[in-house]
Amino acid sequence: MPIAGTLVVRPAVSADFNAWKPMWDGYNAFYRRQPDEDITRTTWARFSDPAEPMHALVAEQDSTLVGLVHYLFHRSTSMIGPTCYLQDLFTSEALRGRGIGRVLIEDVYRRAREHGAERVYWQTHETNLTAMKLYDQVAEHSGFVVYRHALGIASHGRPAFVDLS
Repeated sequence: MPIAGTLVVRPAVSADFNAWKPMWDGYNAFYRRQPDEDITRTTWARFSDPAEPMHALVAEQDSTLVGLVHYLFHRSTSMIGPTCYLQDLFTSEALRGRGIGRVLIEDVYRRAREHGAERVYWQTHETNLTAMKLYDQVAEHSGFVVYRHALGIASHGRPAFVDLS
C-alpha cells in the first residue's frame, strides 16, 4: 500500500527528540542492542553539531514522525571524493511496505550527491529479509562480508574491567 497523506523528509531538529527516541529505541531493539542513555544522548547531540560528519533525517507524515535515517561522510582510500555511510534506517512498524524507507534512502542519495560523495553504502543483518527486498531494488549488493572486533573499551570510552589474576 503506498504512502497516504503528505510525507516530508527533513533534517531532524532538537524539538524532534521525543518523537525520534521511540523509533531509535525500536531500531536498537530490532538489532538486539541494549539501550544506553549516554550513547543515545551523545548520538542525538552529534546530529546538531556542525563539526560532526553525522546527520539525521526524519520522515514526517501528518505532523507525526514515521521514519528516520542517519548517515555520515568519511574519506576512502578507493576514491577522491567523500563516501556516505547510511548507518541507520528505521520506519514505523505499522507503516512498513509503503515506501517510506525508499524515500529516506533516495533523500540520502540526493544529499550525498550535493555533498560531492561518490558512493552511498550500508549494511544490514543477513536475517533482515524484508529490508533486503527494498535494498535489492535501490542498490547493488557489493558482495563484501563485514568483520569486526571489539577492542574491550566500554561504551563510554573507559577501559573495560579485565581481571588478570
